[in-house]
Amino acid sequence: MVPTAEVPVSNIFRDVILDGDQLPQKMTAYTPCFRREAGSYGKDVRGLNRLHQFDKVEIVRVEKPENSYAALDEMVAHVESIVNKLGLKYRILRLCGGDMSFTSAITYDFELWSAAQERWLEISSVSNFESYQSNRLACRYRDENGKTQLTHTLNGSSLALPRVVAALLEDNQTPDGIIIPEVLRPYTGFDKID
Repeated sequence: MVPTAEVPVSNIFRDVILDGDQLPQKMTAYTPCFRREAGSYGKDVRGLNRLHQFDKVEIVRVEKPENSYAALDEMVAHVESIVNKLGLKYRILRLCGGDMSFTSAITYDFELWSAAQERWLEISSVSNFESYQSNRLACRYRDENGKTQLTHTLNGSSLALPRVVAALLEDNQTPDGIIIPEVLRPYTGFDKID
């Protein structure tokens, strides 16, 4: 029972020294996530908005320090491509220092517009932790001179599924039913919910 797959996946590299040519390491994990939300009561936590258990796909990378910001851009582009394929209204926020966890050097949040709630809801967060997690994990690599260096770690949620489902249901309503995005039709086997 984990709040996110980031922790167990990152720990694969605990006390590991990688060769430089083994980087980057790219991993993904699908997990049910369990959270106890502080102050979780009232109308804002009903339905699919804030669940104590939800599913999500996590993406994790271990990189050389000089490549970590290019990797962050690639991870942000990956999440953005998924949201675009689903045809959802979204925005990307670069969080200020006061809104980020103390472990992160930079974080981008993806938010979907909820027409029913008339507000933006977070569906993904992509972060570069630089060497913070690597230092705690003792995750290192040997550079071209044979010297050990700390890696950089990055992670992101490749969409929190309940809020995405809610947005798909809200955004695709027509008088004839809910239209399924074309990219999902091979998986649903139908193009509309009557």
